[in-house]
Amino acid sequence: MNWGGPSFVIAIIAMSYAGWIINSWIRAKHGYPLEDEWTGKSHRSDLDVDAKRKIGLLSSENERLTGQISRLEERIAVLERIATDPAERTAREIDALRNTH
Repeated sequence: MNWGGPSFVIAIIAMSYAGWIINSWIRAKHGYPLEDEWTGKSHRSDLDVDAKRKIGLLSSENERLTGQISRLEERIAVLERIATDPAERTAREIDALRNTH
């Protein structure tokens, strides 16, 4: 093989392009952002919109669940107070509530 001929240079260029194509294919397959030579990483806009929508949905669900947990904690605190207070005190509070209405 002639190492100084144009076929060797073309073979190196072809291997470089093949490596770049395989690398891009693997990154795209696994959801990583693709890279280009001029602007750095390129992102697909539909993935960004979908990701923002998912983040919004998760944030609203997180707020709902946080509120639900705080309400449940308040209810548990009341139940613990009822369970640990003496029966006389609980009976007085119930009677006091009946008398106010």
